[in-house]
Amino acid sequence: MSAPRPMLAEPVLSVRALRKEYQPGKPVLKDISLDFAPEGVTAIIGPSGTGKSTLIRCINRLVDPTAGDILLKGENLARLTGRDLRNARRRIGMVFQEYNLVERLSVMENILSGRLGYVSPWRAFLRKFPQADIDRAFALLDAVGLGSDFATRRADKLSGGQRQRVGIARAIMQEPALILADEPTSSLDPKTSVEIMELMGEIAKTRAIPIIINIHNVELAKRYASRIVGMTGGNVVFDGPPEALEKHHLSEIYGGEDWQ
Repeated sequence: MSAPRPMLAEPVLSVRALRKEYQPGKPVLKDISLDFAPEGVTAIIGPSGTGKSTLIRCINRLVDPTAGDILLKGENLARLTGRDLRNARRRIGMVFQEYNLVERLSVMENILSGRLGYVSPWRAFLRKFPQADIDRAFALLDAVGLGSDFATRRADKLSGGQRQRVGIARAIMQEPALILADEPTSSLDPKTSVEIMELMGEIAKTRAIPIIINIHNVELAKRYASRIVGMTGGNVVFDGPPEALEKHHLSEIYGGEDWQ
């Protein structure tokens, strides 16, 4: 494995000896240890079934790790339960492969759902958000390339690329310390995939939000990520900048698979 790049700042996220077993004795993640800087885009690549999505979902505690630590700005997410875990999750934005929008709600309502963890239960039930949140949601519509004309449009009337833009806006709406993206381009056509990756790179840079992306498309990863983590068989076998990723690394990561 290539040597990890030196961290120039205190990590926003540290994963320590992270292990996940869905069946006893058959680990999907094998004691993964990684640090993530508070800036830039990190792309996690590797063949299907190698643990990429499991790693992302363990970080956000959508999946409970079998062992190990997940430190977000020093707080160990792996040890949290109940309200403490819910509060910690507010600091992690999530962008999903299948968008995870509420189809019957409007674009604006979906974006504002990123603030549900910050308002009282009755306000959330009645969808009564502070004016500052509403103003920010409108600004985010412009920031993700949709515009205010989309505010009242139902989510189920959007294209795949438009839905993903709404999902990204919802994640930013949380004011997160970190954004996780699980295969955000796999349901999109090549042109839209490029647009979404450009958008996420811009967000990481201009809003200073680090983004960790699980992605299968190696060329997109090399083009838009500042760091690439290559996984195979539940292990990290490459960790470095895109320009250091060579053909022999890809052969180690993917074996006989076509990685293009």
